[in-house]
Amino acid sequence: MGDPVLRVQAQLTDRDHLLLGWLADHGVLISFQIARALFPSIDYAQERLRKLTALGVLDRFRPQRPDGGSHPYHYVLAQLGVDVVAAQRGEDVPRRDYARRRRWHLTQRANLPHLLGTNGFFTDLAGHARTQPGCELQRWWSAARCQGMGAFAQDGDDVHVRAYVASVRPDGHGVWAEHGRAVPFLLEYDTGTERPLSRLVDKLDGYTHLARVTGRVWPVLFWLHSAGRERRLHQLLADRGGYPLVATATYDAATAAGSGDPAGAVWWLYRHAGGPLPLAKLADHIPASAAGRR
Repeated sequence: MGDPVLRVQAQLTDRDHLLLGWLADHGVLISFQIARALFPSIDYAQERLRKLTALGVLDRFRPQRPDGGSHPYHYVLAQLGVDVVAAQRGEDVPRRDYARRRRWHLTQRANLPHLLGTNGFFTDLAGHARTQPGCELQRWWSAARCQGMGAFAQDGDDVHVRAYVASVRPDGHGVWAEHGRAVPFLLEYDTGTERPLSRLVDKLDGYTHLARVTGRVWPVLFWLHSAGRERRLHQLLADRGGYPLVATATYDAATAAGSGDPAGAVWWLYRHAGGPLPLAKLADHIPASAAGRR
């Protein structure tokens, strides 16, 4: 029979491997997110996803909506997909029931909409980069990766940074680049339902501590559910103060601006005059002492 990983490798493209790596790192993506990020059309994406499912590297589930009907297919790694990623990365062979256990965890987690929303933020950026020359999503880290020891340490950092475990847990971290300008950012994704805005503001103390330890002041992005939530957040920020580089935007504003994704001119930089900025322009507001460190 031979090794199933070796058999399937010849049928996988670079794009397939990128998708498998994303699912390994971020758990689950819906078909529309995958299509936006990686494919020229939803039909093309669905055809390839069916093929990858038939090959046994992907699995999928379709949650029911409370008001009837079902959501789009949600894609996760099947066990063979887990094995392929481990082989590509030179990691130890995973447990035989790893994919089944992880799928059960994902289908049962109460905050699955929050995870999908966070992942959608990054796949929207990837989709923008796919269609716009000069743009690139250079980094996409999960919340779990941000919590690792020395997660934000880089060459030249001292032992304190390398041993530091962040006291704050962003929903994600990325680096967005556009025509030579790159902006590292820390994401707080808001569904509008699962937590009060005061808890988001409280997290700024942790970001202040992270900046103090690492010497890096990166924009903290609040991607909000609605304009009303955004206004309320700005009121809370005015009462609280704290972290020096906060930007807010809403999906509704991005849609109204015509892009529908967070790369466009939709970011209001707190306590800075002027209109909304494109994501890449936030790089101009990173303090000079930290601008070269990412």
